[in-house]
Amino acid sequence: MSVQSAIKRKTAPDILGRKNGEPIVMLTSYHAHTAALVDRYCDVILVGDSLGNVMHGLETTVPVTLEMMILQGRAVMRGSERALVVVDMPFGSYEASKEQAFHSAVRILKETECGAVKLEGGARMAETVAFLTERGIPVMGHIGLTPQSINTLGSFRAQGRDEKGWAPIENDAKAIAEAGAFSVVIEAVAEPLARRITQAIAIPTIGIGASAACDGQVLVLEDMLGLSPRTPKFVRRYGNLGPSIEAAIEGYAADVRARKFPGPEHVYEMKKS
Repeated sequence: MSVQSAIKRKTAPDILGRKNGEPIVMLTSYHAHTAALVDRYCDVILVGDSLGNVMHGLETTVPVTLEMMILQGRAVMRGSERALVVVDMPFGSYEASKEQAFHSAVRILKETECGAVKLEGGARMAETVAFLTERGIPVMGHIGLTPQSINTLGSFRAQGRDEKGWAPIENDAKAIAEAGAFSVVIEAVAEPLARRITQAIAIPTIGIGASAACDGQVLVLEDMLGLSPRTPKFVRRYGNLGPSIEAAIEGYAADVRARKFPGPEHVYEMKKS
């Protein structure tokens, strides 16, 4: 009879249990070496499809493939030891059907050994989220600005800045939470709406251009370090605040836990009438 060793990494249930607790710190990583640094200070490492932009110079995340995500997911798992590693499901790998999503997610979990997957979309993806979670696949949701939908959105613009547009976004958050996701990323959503959603749903919210009231925060590592040529409004550059990458990561993590980031300048206000 074999004896399994205790899991040393944080798990999806650990993150779910942080609702209304100490803020969750999350950063992206795509390499073993940066993963080792991020792992020391963050609760969650996201292997984001933003690797298409920051590693490959793509204009959008749409061309990113499942194979690309799996390759970099393996690297991040090799470089980290304690953080929960979440791998993005890229565009085209899950939208056709819940069965397609299951097979893609199984490949990611088996071939990278990560702890969860992330997919974009709200109410329209709730059935898929439920299908995956019922079959043992932890899912992180992603609502608000969803970069994989850029061809239909038309531009990377903040969502919910007019109160008339709040209901669909609130519905997306509730649908994803009720479907069984363990957390949800809220991207580029007006601050009052992000705050309201955080108070309304039972799973942790991870903000990126959302609100300091969210249960956690995430940034793209290269944006945070000041390595990207263009950075969104919601990014605070930490690369020029310390002598090393590690110092920048440590500073970011400390600010998130102290709720010093994001500040008012990093979130979106309502449109003025």
